[in-house]
Amino acid sequence: MKGGKGVSAAAGVMIAIAPITTLIATILGGGSWGTTLGVILSLRDVPVTLWTRNEQFANKLATDRENKTYLPGIHFPKTLVIESDLHKAIIAAEIIVIAIPSQFIRNILSEIVSYSNSLNWIRKGTIVIVSKGIEVKTGKRMSEVVKEITGLPKKQICILYGPSHAEEVSKFHPTAVVFASSAEETAKKVQKFFQSDMFRGYTNTDIIGVEIAGSIKNIMAIASGILTGLGFGDNAKAALITRGCAEIKRFGVALGGKSETFSGLAGIGDLVVTCMSNHSRNRQLGISIANGKSLEAISNSTNMIAEGVETTRATFFLAKKLDIEMPITTAVYNVLFKHHDPLETIKKLMSRDSKAE
Repeated sequence: MKGGKGVSAAAGVMIAIAPITTLIATILGGGSWGTTLGVILSLRDVPVTLWTRNEQFANKLATDRENKTYLPGIHFPKTLVIESDLHKAIIAAEIIVIAIPSQFIRNILSEIVSYSNSLNWIRKGTIVIVSKGIEVKTGKRMSEVVKEITGLPKKQICILYGPSHAEEVSKFHPTAVVFASSAEETAKKVQKFFQSDMFRGYTNTDIIGVEIAGSIKNIMAIASGILTGLGFGDNAKAALITRGCAEIKRFGVALGGKSETFSGLAGIGDLVVTCMSNHSRNRQLGISIANGKSLEAISNSTNMIAEGVETTRATFFLAKKLDIEMPITTAVYNVLFKHHDPLETIKKLMSRDSKAE
C-alpha cells in the first residue's frame, strides 16, 4: 500500500506507516504470527516473501490473498509474495524471520544451510526469531539452535518477543515488544526495521532472559487455562501469575538471564496477556485439558500448535537436571504427560510447605 498509510480493520482509523527500508525480508512460517508480520511489513513497502512448506496451502494463500486458516479477515497487500520453495524464498533475503514452531526450526535451518549458495545470507544476513520455545531433545533456546546450525555469530541473531497476539497486531492495535540481541546495534537495527506507529519496540541485550521469559510463560498459560476450565476465578489466576513469574525468574537467572528482564515486556507483560487472553492457544489448551480432553484429541481438533506443551516437557527435564525448583511447571507436566487429575494437582500445589515469599 503506497503512500505510507494503513487501515485498522478494527476501528477504521488511518494509521501512519512510514516506508522504512530497502532490505529484503523473508518470513519462514505461514501461521498467524508469520502472516501478520508479513502483512505489516509489506504495508510499509518492505519487499517480503512469506514461505510455507505446503505447496497446496501456499497456492491457496496466493489465490485468496488472505490466510483464512490462521488469520481470517486480514487481506494481503499486493506486494506480499507467497512461496513454497524454501531455496527461492531465502536466497535473496537480508532479514530472515523465523516464525515456525520451535521444534521444527533445527530441521528447516539444516535444510537451508545445505544449499551451497546460501552462504551469502549466512555471512551478511540477520535472523530474527519470533518462535517461542525450548528444544526438547537438547534443552537449548532458539537462538542457540540457530547459532549451532547456521554458524552465524551472536551479533547477527535477534529475538522479537513480548505481548503481541497476531489477531491484534494485524488490526493495528497498539502493541509493545522487545528486540533482544547480545549485540545492541543488531537489536537497534531490527527495532528500526519493524517499528511503526502502533508497533513499538524496546531493545534489550539480555537475550537469555528474554528467551526464557517468553518461552516458559506458555507453561503458565496452560496452567491458567486449567484454572479457568475448573471454574476458578481471579484470585487463583493472580496467584498463578505472581508465583509463575517468580518461577520463571528463578529458572532464567539460573541460566544466566538478568533479574530485571523478567519485570519487562517479555516477562510479566507476555505472562499476563498469555494467561488472561482468549487469543492464547496455550490457555485454550489448558481449558480443554480441565474439561477432560486428551492432548491427542486436542491436537487432532486444531491446526494450531500450542508451544507450551513441548516447552513444558523441555523445561521439566532441564530444571530437574539443574536442580531448579519449578513447582508449577512440574504440576503442568504431571497433568499433561502423567495424566494426573488437574484438581488434585492444584490441591497438592496449595498444600505445599509454607514459606516466606
